[in-house]
Amino acid sequence: MAMELNEQMVAELVRQVLKGVNGTQKAAPEAGNGGLTATDFPLASKRPDLLTGPRGKKFEELTLENVMSGAVGFEDFRITPQALEYQAQVAEAAGSPHVARNLRRAAEMTRIPDERVLAMYNALRPHRSDKAELLAMADELEKQYEARICAEFVREAADVYERRHLLKGDLPEA
Repeated sequence: MAMELNEQMVAELVRQVLKGVNGTQKAAPEAGNGGLTATDFPLASKRPDLLTGPRGKKFEELTLENVMSGAVGFEDFRITPQALEYQAQVAEAAGSPHVARNLRRAAEMTRIPDERVLAMYNALRPHRSDKAELLAMADELEKQYEARICAEFVREAADVYERRHLLKGDLPEA
């Protein structure tokens, strides 16, 4: 039963991912040059040629048959920084700079191990960290992972937490 459920889940995932793929081929835009427009959305349908997985598998290789044969695995379905950058370009072209910035922050996060992301998430919860710990986290993000946008976000959070008395040791308002 569990295996059947997993196969059904994988089949549905593959169907959703592949929905609307039409094989249009264009030259890949360079990151940050604004080469994509709102008409390129959704990329899976309009620009599948740009999408590759972390291990280099092309979008059209992400099929149920390849999953079942073992030719592709879970890792091949993970989003890449480049795919997120393309999505950010589309968001900017559509007039959504805040969405573009969030997508670029997400692209930076792909370089951080999952366990560390979860630890950082917990440390960012109110009353879990003091300001020095948050600033050290920001430095780690910037220096170890080259995640400048994420580091800026954590520094801003540290300042906001300080103003709102949400740091470790601050008493919650009654």
